[in-house]
Amino acid sequence: MHVQEWLETVPAISVYILVGVVIGLESLGIPLPGEIVLVSSALLASQHGDIDPYILGACATAGAIIGDSIGYAIGRKGGRPLLARLGKKFPSHFGEPQIAMAERSFQKWGMWAVFFGRFVALLRIFAGPLAGVLRMPYWKFLIANVLGGILWAGGTTAVVYSVGVVAEAWLKRFSWLGLVLAVLIGITSMLVIKNRAKKASTQGQAAARTSATDGPGPLDPEPVPAVD
Repeated sequence: MHVQEWLETVPAISVYILVGVVIGLESLGIPLPGEIVLVSSALLASQHGDIDPYILGACATAGAIIGDSIGYAIGRKGGRPLLARLGKKFPSHFGEPQIAMAERSFQKWGMWAVFFGRFVALLRIFAGPLAGVLRMPYWKFLIANVLGGILWAGGTTAVVYSVGVVAEAWLKRFSWLGLVLAVLIGITSMLVIKNRAKKASTQGQAAARTSATDGPGPLDPEPVPAVD
């Protein structure tokens, strides 16, 4: 069953809780489809008056901020051994290439990696735990976490809800044309995302091979300077 079709069968309060919990767990570092659940819920809210988009956006934002903060605490306490254990359990998400790419982003951008990481699926999972592992000052992490959570969760809800309201009215007049347009947009988006993911994976693998030949890899338990 499609996510949105399943969401239509549950009460509004359950949708709020589901969105908050799934996004919170994803932000904590567990690979879950938080963005898919949020987008589906926002679309559902645009078609059914029982779901309040403001409450939905607030729950999504709270889940994102709280989940990231818990992930930061876990990463700060667990350190690199935690990343090594996660790499064994989730190699496609926490493998050496993925960790190497995330580390490069943090070393280059610092707290901005947490902020902009909200909008990138891989960094959204890594942001909290990796910021803790790299000993980023919590006040910097908190600022980036709160601002990024509000903009990503609240902004996504607002945009998808608004587009859903407009699209529903428009599709009533041009249903076949809307269907074709939606399919074309969906296919284009999928191809762009797959292409970017492939490039990111290739760059990460190259960095991992370079690290392996030059010195300790991203998972070696050596001291790491704090991220400014």
